[in-house]
Parts: sequence; C-alpha cells; structure tokens
Amino acid sequence: MKNLLHAETSAYLLQHKDNPVHWQPWGAEALAAARGGDRPILLSIGYSACHWCHVMAHESFEDQATARLMNEHYVNIKVDREERPDLDKIYQLTHQLLARRPGGWPLTVFLAPRELLPFFSGTYFPREARLGLPSFQELLQRIIDFYRREQRGRLSEITTPLQTLLQDALGGPAASDTRLEAPPPEFLLGPLRAAFDPRHGGFGDAPKFPQSAVLDYLLGMQARGRDDGADPGVARMALDTLRGMALGGLFDQVGGGFFRYSVDERWEIPHFEKMLYDNSLLLPVYAQAWSLGPEKLLRDTALRSADWMTRVLQNKEGGFQSSLDADSEGREGCFYVWDKAELEQLLEAKQWQVLRKHFGLHLPPNFEGLHHLRVQPSTPTPEAIPEAHSDSERRILEDGLRRLLEARARRTAPGLDDKVLCSWNALAIKGLARAARILRRPELQETAERALRFTRKHLWRNGVLFTQHCKGRSRYLAYLDDHAFLLDALLELLECRWRGEDLEFAQALAETLLESFEDKEHGGFYFTSTRHEVLPARPRSFHDESLPSGNGIAARALNRLGGLLGETRYMEAARRTLCAGWPQLERNPEACCTLLAALEEFQAGVLKVVIRAPEASLEDWQAACEGPFVPHRMLLAIPDTCLDLPPGLAVCAPRTTPAAYLCRGTACQAVLTQPRELAAALAKPRPEVA
Repeated sequence: MKNLLHAETSAYLLQHKDNPVHWQPWGAEALAAARGGDRPILLSIGYSACHWCHVMAHESFEDQATARLMNEHYVNIKVDREERPDLDKIYQLTHQLLARRPGGWPLTVFLAPRELLPFFSGTYFPREARLGLPSFQELLQRIIDFYRREQRGRLSEITTPLQTLLQDALGGPAASDTRLEAPPPEFLLGPLRAAFDPRHGGFGDAPKFPQSAVLDYLLGMQARGRDDGADPGVARMALDTLRGMALGGLFDQVGGGFFRYSVDERWEIPHFEKMLYDNSLLLPVYAQAWSLGPEKLLRDTALRSADWMTRVLQNKEGGFQSSLDADSEGREGCFYVWDKAELEQLLEAKQWQVLRKHFGLHLPPNFEGLHHLRVQPSTPTPEAIPEAHSDSERRILEDGLRRLLEARARRTAPGLDDKVLCSWNALAIKGLARAARILRRPELQETAERALRFTRKHLWRNGVLFTQHCKGRSRYLAYLDDHAFLLDALLELLECRWRGEDLEFAQALAETLLESFEDKEHGGFYFTSTRHEVLPARPRSFHDESLPSGNGIAARALNRLGGLLGETRYMEAARRTLCAGWPQLERNPEACCTLLAALEEFQAGVLKVVIRAPEASLEDWQAACEGPFVPHRMLLAIPDTCLDLPPGLAVCAPRTTPAAYLCRGTACQAVLTQPRELAAALAKPRPEVA
C-alpha cells in the first residue's frame, strides 16, 4: 500500500498527499484491503480550514515513526467531512455514543473492518501525552494490542449494541396521532432566555457560535408580532447578538466577513477560519434585522459580508468556494492580527488617532502579544457606536481601513479551499437573493444568478445533482441538504424575478426528494438517497447543526412549491416531515428552529402575492411591496406574457390591465388594480383572504 491521495481534488486530502502515512480515500478498494487483511481501519476525518487538524498532521502524520506504526497495523483512510458529510454524521454520532461527549475535528475513529463500526474513537491526540490524553503513538499501540488480543469476541460486544443505539439515535417513527399545532412562544423562548447572555449577546458560554437559525427565528417572531405587542425580549436577544458579533472580533473589521466562532464569551477573539456557510446564513439575517428597524450597523455588516463573499470566495465562473484556512505561515490568525508599531507606521497621523480610539489600540494586546481588531465601545449603547464619529472621522476611519486592507493583501494569505459544494452554494444564492430584495441592491441578485448558472452547468447532469465540483470534476451524488437548500434558493430567486425554467428545476429537485430520500413509512427525509453507498446507518435528523436542518428546509420549501404548483403530494410530504420531526422538536426546541419555523408557516399558510403586469410595469408594483421583511409571505412578479403556468398560479391570470392577487392556500382576495391598493393591503398585520 502507499499514499493514494495524489489523485484527489479535495484541498484537505491534498494537504496529506505527501505524508509518509499510506492514506487511502474512502472507497471499495480500501475497505476490501481492511477486510482481506483483517486489519482495523484508522479513519481520520477533518477539513482544510481546521486548525487542530493541521496541528495533528504536523505532530503525527508527518512523523516517520508514527507513520510506520500506522502503516504496519492499520488501513488508514482520510475523509474530508465537507465532501462526505454522510460519513461525518455517522461517525460523529457513534463517537458521542461511545465517548458520551461531543466530537469535533479532527475525528479519529478505529473501525472493525467488516461492520465498519467503531470500537474506539476520539478527536485530537497529541504527539506527547498531556491533558489526560495519551500520546498518539501510545494510543496506536494500545489499540492494535487490544484488537489482536480480543479479535472478534469483545469487538462484537461493542459494535453490536452500538448498531442498535445508532439506529435509535437517528430517530424512530413519530406517534401516529401527532397533531400539528404551532406551540406557544414560551415553548422556545424559555430555553433561549435561560441561555441568553445579556451582557454580550449570544447564547451560552464560550466558545460562542453565531446561531443563525435561532436569530432568523427570533427575527421572524418579532416581524410577525410587531403590530400587536411582541415580547420586547425577542428583539433584544436577536439585535444584541447581531450587534455584538458585528462590533466584535468575530467580524473581520478590515476585510469584512465573519469567522467561524468566538473562543470567548465577548465575541472578541475568533477561531480564525472563515466559512462560506456562516456568511451565507448571516447575510440575510442582518438584512432582515435592518428591515425591521433601519440601523446603519446592520446594513453595513450585511453589505460588507456580501462584498467579502463575492471578492474572496466567488470563482471566475460564479461558483462560491468553500472556506479560508485559520492558519497562514504555520500560525493561527497570523494574517489578521496587527502589531501596534506596524499600525502607526502604516497609517497617517489622523488615521492612527481615529483607529486607535475606535478599536481601543491604547489597551494591551489581546491575541498573543498582537492586536485583533474589534470596536471598542465608547458609549453605553452598542447601536450608537457607528454614529459616534463625526462625518469627517468616519471618512478617516474608512480611509484607514482601506490602507490596512491593502497592506494585509501583501501578507501570505490563508489557504483557500476551492471546492464548490452544492449545499453551501445554494445557501449563498438564497442569502444574496434575499439581501438583494430587502436592501434593494440588484448587484447582489446578479451575483446569486451567476452562482445558479454555475450550479446548473457543473452540478446538474442529466437530471442528477452532484454535491461538489473541484478542479474540473463533479463528484459524489448529492445529499438531502444539496437538494433541499437548492430548492429553497430557487424559490427565493423567483421572488426576485420570474423564470419558468427555475420553477421546472425546482420541481425536478422536489421529485427527487420524494422518490429517493423520503422515509415512506415514518415521514421525513434521509440524508442519503436510495442510490448512495450502503453504510452502517442511514441518518435522518431534524435538528439544526452548523447548517440548518435539511428536513426543516425541505418541509418549508415543499409546502411553498406545492402551493405554487397546486401539487398536494409536496404539501403532504411537508406535513409528514413535520410530524416525524415533532418528537425531536418537543425535546429540544432551541436546536430545531428551522423545523419550528416550517411548522408555523405550514399552520399559518403562505400569503402568496402574485403580480401580473407587463414587464415594464412590474418594478413599480414590486416597489409597492417594499417594507419590513415579513415571514410566511411569497411575492411573485410574473410578466403577463407568461401564460403556461401550473394550476396553483393559473388562477392568477393576466387581465387587460395590471393586477395583483393575494391568496392564502386556495382562497384569494378580490383583485387589486393599483399599486397603492396592494401597499395598503400588505400594511395590515395579516392580510385576510376570502
């Protein structure tokens, strides 16, 4: 055997192609070698931007003595969690079941070669024993001694019950008498209030993550109740968190965009990797927050995030690449932090004075003897900080930041993971499209359109969706998230402009979900399709992780698409998904915000606003719909030349003069013939239809 990663496209796998370890990609050949030689599998899962993955690689996988142990006793398999999320989901869960604590990356799993189930697992292991962890070499020797001594006997004592636990943990059937009733607000707000940090925003202690699904749900709750006395705590939890993240070190104050998470409770020092999905999810949340109460900080943060995504991650063909590494020049955060003397030398005197005050550079360094920039509050109210400078100071601040960005561009940049993942690309399309509508920035819509064209060209082949494209190759059958997120993104783009071919694409994705992913017996959708490789388990999850729940997004998108097409199969699949997910939602509502939002929309019904007018008149009618973001509403501006529409839209026929239809389900309001009538109808808290 030898290292076989040279032919891979994954940036993470290619990082390990020159290791002395005989790494294999996951596949039939490696699994057969393990079974044939009765050798345990050492499965190592990580991703290219992961700092501790790099540390373990430098300490152990580049070490000749460690590699000899690995090569002699194990079949060594390396997996990129981003291109094989099915494997990562299974083995993260088995790690939690075995170790009774959360996993993470790098994930280190020792598998029985026949069952492909772990008999031991962990995450990072050091070169030398410390912090209660054995050295990695010591662990390798212990594991192989155990395997040889026990052989099949005790291995089956571990793997057999683990198989049962794994199936149970992946979700059993919902109760047959599940009644879909939207729970009272306190159902979710109680746990969130208990976890909320009133001083810094966010939920829980360090490390603190940007919980986009929670923030999106809170903003939706605020929007729905803004005219009837919504709980002020809802707005406070959302806005304080958004301000804290935008003003802190979680946001790149020089170049824009958010880092992965904060290692402290103050949002001050991040883990320095930058992911496409975090920024794609936060972009529309900031835009929605701005629409509910215009605040310059929120709008600026949204636009700077979109600018970073486009400038740094979008490739020449329009696809969005995955991430930037946490490390450069072998050190975490090296690209982003500053020495005070360097700043004084780079900046003009006036710029230094303004930036010194704005970022608190008179205070001691906050990251390994250097400064990571975050706004230093100069007033008691965080929302007032962007207005704390005069116009001249603000211009000086912006000029100084441009100078720092130019200087930073001369540094060694963090590594770019250039693979385009379908699901993450879809999140970017949706985020940009929604922000384009709310912020009235058509260039963001065009950026989303380019990403969709890339997706159709490279990831959609002969009616089959693939999960990634990299270095000219499209690989791996797409998963639930790829189909559901892309379907959701297409519906969002239809609200920006009407294209019949996008509706047809959405319908094709929906059919694949029902044919290949749906759990016909219990409801909901598996993460893998019937065409995927058979693995020890088939995940079916309803809670949010770093990405929103694929089942929650599928339920929402299918319900909406079913209403547009008049297709009851889609709406019934959405209902069954919500029923199947109810037990998880009831046990842990704060982890199921995407599913909860889908449930509330299913119960309330989608308000469908359809405008039929000549192309030249559509913009004026769309302007009548401007205002705060409103959940459970779908706006479609369809040129009156489009005549071949599906049943759900055919009732909204063009007339001799421009017209607007307001429909909820199959019931519609009287036709509106003036933009001002439409604006007045939409200004009501809940436009009624008869």
